[in-house]
Amino acid sequence: MKIDGMDREFIVIGENVHTTRALLRRNKRVTTDEAGADVINYVTLSGEERSLPIPEAIKATQDFQEGRVKHFKAALQQAMFGTGPAQAEGLCYIQAIVEKQEAAGADYLDVNVDEVSLKKEEQIEAMQWLTGRVQDLATRPPSIDSSDIDVIAAGLAVYDGRNGPAMLNSASLERPTALDLAQQFGTTVIVTASGQSAMPDGAAGRVANATTMIEAALAKGIPATDIYLDPLVFPVSVDPEFGRHCLDAITEIRRRHGPDIHITGGISNASFGVPARKYINEAFLRLAVQAGADSGIMDPVQNDPNMALAPGTPSNAIALAMDVVLGRDADCATYIKAWRKKELA
Repeated sequence: MKIDGMDREFIVIGENVHTTRALLRRNKRVTTDEAGADVINYVTLSGEERSLPIPEAIKATQDFQEGRVKHFKAALQQAMFGTGPAQAEGLCYIQAIVEKQEAAGADYLDVNVDEVSLKKEEQIEAMQWLTGRVQDLATRPPSIDSSDIDVIAAGLAVYDGRNGPAMLNSASLERPTALDLAQQFGTTVIVTASGQSAMPDGAAGRVANATTMIEAALAKGIPATDIYLDPLVFPVSVDPEFGRHCLDAITEIRRRHGPDIHITGGISNASFGVPARKYINEAFLRLAVQAGADSGIMDPVQNDPNMALAPGTPSNAIALAMDVVLGRDADCATYIKAWRKKELA
């Protein structure tokens, strides 16, 4: 999408067609209907208010018992295995997610079914089913995403290319053969800065791993413009240096590898464990773009890139969040104090 004030496009990889997405059970969207059944309330792109029944299989999970509802997983289970109105509601929920992501500016739709089952064959079945439905509903290509390369291959095999070249998420030093898959299917590809057996330590480790993967992709004949580097975004609540490590890596990767490659990353990863997450997300997004990023794996409905990246002085909430991301607010103390006092709105 084109952002006012930016001299290049910002590529949005919409993250919500994804079975890890969760709502808290105390969220106002999670309630009961007139018959006392547990449901998830939602609104379609056209403004219609609807309710998705929560399957018994979801209510039996540890996540649900601990107060979390994997809402997209619930929709997928209803759509694949439900009957009658419940199945139709599952399909409608998936359609609403797809349409809202695209309306908010998503250039790709990240499709992930890893939470559906621990069994690979069931993940493959779900990926094949969901990729087929998403390509019918969408106008943008999918970003096929999984921790298992065989599940990614299953999704890429189903996608027929009607909405443009797919994206593969992701290749790394741990699984470099994903580059062969990207080459086979003619996809764009996310390469990550993870190591062969561990996450990188600081900016230098990210840059070294990223450089190896970028060079490997180029050696396979993948054009630089089809490479998206994920420097790995870690929660700033865990270590105040994590935000700076990632931002410094983005700056150096852009310096080394020039303007043609894309630099992306899971924007919402930065805010895990922090209240009012959308402000941390926006702050990280602004700082990442300033450092050299031109893409984000994100929810454009929650954080509108056009608003987040608009020129001008950031609000007080975003300024406080930037201090958190940059490690200037120890233990997020000032930010959390402002949140408790309702000063972030």
